[in-house]
Amino acid sequence: MLATEKRTILIQEEFPAWLTKHFPSLRQPLARKDTDVLRLIVFGLPLLVVILNWLWPLPLPLALKMPATALVIVVAFYHFWCRLSSGSVFAPEFPRPIVILFNWAFGALLFLTVLQLVLDFGALAVAGAMWRPVHMSATARASAGGIAGVLAAIGVACALRVPPVRDVTVSIRGLSPAFDGYTLLQLSDLHISRLFPRRWAASVVARANAAGADMIVVTGDFIDGSVDMRRRDIAPLGHLQAPDGVLAIPGNHEYFFDYTDWMNHLSSLGLRMLLNSHAVVTRGGAHLVIAGVTDRSAPGHAQPGPDLAAALDNCPAGAPVVLLDHQPGDARAAAACGIALQLSGHTHGGMIVGLDRLVARGNSGFVSGRYEVGGMTLYVSNGTGLWPGFALRLGKASEITRFHLHSA
Repeated sequence: MLATEKRTILIQEEFPAWLTKHFPSLRQPLARKDTDVLRLIVFGLPLLVVILNWLWPLPLPLALKMPATALVIVVAFYHFWCRLSSGSVFAPEFPRPIVILFNWAFGALLFLTVLQLVLDFGALAVAGAMWRPVHMSATARASAGGIAGVLAAIGVACALRVPPVRDVTVSIRGLSPAFDGYTLLQLSDLHISRLFPRRWAASVVARANAAGADMIVVTGDFIDGSVDMRRRDIAPLGHLQAPDGVLAIPGNHEYFFDYTDWMNHLSSLGLRMLLNSHAVVTRGGAHLVIAGVTDRSAPGHAQPGPDLAAALDNCPAGAPVVLLDHQPGDARAAAACGIALQLSGHTHGGMIVGLDRLVARGNSGFVSGRYEVGGMTLYVSNGTGLWPGFALRLGKASEITRFHLHSA
């Protein structure tokens, strides 16, 4: 059995964290049985709402309602079909148009659930205020379905784009004048997969190289799939070029798929993997340190966890440090160690406005963009790509981020 079978989609990773924070009695480790119950709660409710409150009250013949009900059930179990296709819920091995269609339909199902609940509570409120039976027109239900479909289509389209370069200026105390104007380009959460294949990866690489940064860094979650599954799709990353090289760290998804094989393969593509280690960039007699740590989920996969002390061991005294850490949750500890700038990803920016508040709760309050943390600047990328199991973005755009460093 793959370790990934114990994991669920991003929403389900954050939901248990929120529950245990607010309900201490639930802090015991979640077993497989518990995650199955959570999956049933998280996805069973939309299924019931859409079928019972939206579909069946519509004035449609039974001959249409029955297959429509079956179709809703098929869509709701998208992540189960993903697991059947590859052995992992994180790697849907269907043709790309099918993955796109599933993401659209799954998104529409979730949006429709929210819209239908709004209609339900609205109808109840009106009925209570006017002291009359609850009534909801077929037009209102049909409109909710149309709006849900349009929102999902926009969300998928926004997720699939090759993002533009976003410029961010960061002031760093102690930065030598020799590094004033130094540029770092961050890619994060590429999730190269059937949904984000070779052609998409090549376009990202072309845009990253054209940005003309001094260094390119990749803050984890390169892939969804094994080396054999993704070898061709990830090959364009071997063409990333920058004067001071391409540095990278693993994300949690690398641990789901043959971690050691992936570290070796990424290194063979010319990426320097910073696994609790650092690199030093020198300009004259001045130094800038780029440190990287492994992902905080690593111990759960029998791999070394993040070790900031090891990553900083033997760093040049007084040199400013830029830390690459896939997950932003430990930013306060990094700030306490004197890190000047931390670059993270993992959250995808929360993907959808409103959902980002839930994602923030599972990441120490950090979800998207820039934060000042105890004298350190933290930047959490919205991600360049997205996990193909929930590829929708509304109000949380993907990004390639170019940082311009200046002395404070």
